[in-house]
Amino acid sequence: MSEQAPTPAQRSEPEASTVPARLALYQRAGGIVTPLVTTLIAFLIGGLVVLVLSGKNPLSTYKAIFNGTGLNWLFPWNATCSVRDPGNELCVNATNLQATLIYLTVLILTGLAVAFAFRCGLFNIGGQGQYIVGAVVGFQVGLWFDSMPAAPHILLAFVAAGLAGAFWAGIAGFLKATLGAHEVITTIMLNWIAYWAATYLINGGPLQDPVAEEAGAQVSRDIADSAKLPVIWGVQGLQGLHIGLFVALGALVAYSILVNRTTLGYEVRAVGFNPEAAAYGGISVARNYVLAMAISGAFAGMAGAMAPLGLSFHLTSTSIQTDSYIAFLGIAVALLGRNTAVGIFFAALLFAALQVGTRSANLDPDVFQPELANNLTQLIQGLIVLFVGAELLVLSVWQARKRLPRAGRTAVEP
Repeated sequence: MSEQAPTPAQRSEPEASTVPARLALYQRAGGIVTPLVTTLIAFLIGGLVVLVLSGKNPLSTYKAIFNGTGLNWLFPWNATCSVRDPGNELCVNATNLQATLIYLTVLILTGLAVAFAFRCGLFNIGGQGQYIVGAVVGFQVGLWFDSMPAAPHILLAFVAAGLAGAFWAGIAGFLKATLGAHEVITTIMLNWIAYWAATYLINGGPLQDPVAEEAGAQVSRDIADSAKLPVIWGVQGLQGLHIGLFVALGALVAYSILVNRTTLGYEVRAVGFNPEAAAYGGISVARNYVLAMAISGAFAGMAGAMAPLGLSFHLTSTSIQTDSYIAFLGIAVALLGRNTAVGIFFAALLFAALQVGTRSANLDPDVFQPELANNLTQLIQGLIVLFVGAELLVLSVWQARKRLPRAGRTAVEP
């Protein structure tokens, strides 16, 4: 007796029931075209807002933003940078590009902090808290051990910051694995715990500089010289580009290898696609939840150490609040980059360019009001995230639409 042919419903592909599965479907369906179109639409709508609300030319505005990123330093057709003339255009462009690359460094790490957890079906919205914990621990290690040589001192500070972020995120992973507590709720609460604890440490706590405390300033002491990241381009202390860029690029490579070439990466992706099937195949779902969150937190913790080690060399109560905002941008970076190493790099470059290019010092009031530049940046960032999320929704609806006729035909079969 011949076997019965499978029905259309049986021949259909497995449903993308989890968020990572829908992301995989989205990636196969859209490829690189979808993020590019998403970004283009976001900039188009942003240009319309510029035209309607300010009456300025959107093309001139975007040109000024691009020039403010410093990326035009790569095309120095007619200018040369001279130490005797640091105010010329090429020197200004070089300074802006250094700032863009510093932002890129941090955004790569915060994007990885979201992307790796997402591979395991987890939404790490606690990058801010992990960033703050990493900043505090990295600063403290940089303050201690001032007799150490520079290389081991810097390495120790980064390792400590990464471990601190891993521990902080691992708390949420442990609660998810043991109690089923949703990681979005627990990481948000951990964000506030980290924020207020760090604020206390700097505002009247043990990290506040005694001299600054007498003057009423909420600032810590500076780290040891041996812990300051060496500058590879520019001047240290004046926003020069430091070796943290290589740390971020190395993290990208490590992420790609870990996700695509290791047993842990396979298990993390398996749990993200279907926890029940992964458990049936002998994979420990609880273990991977904890590990995925811890590794994500390590990326965010290292990102937090970048500012005190490579830029400001101290902590302030204001920087704890403002600098950690960049951890939230990691969500947009991971979404636009589709959780791939290459995608995260270019998404981080885009958002870093927007952050630097729209600074008030880089915009001519005749081209666009500098005080509105930050609003334009947030508008474009929000539109990109909105359209990326809408793409997932459209694909899910499209898949559901295709299944409806099949279900109807199956119901009337004898």
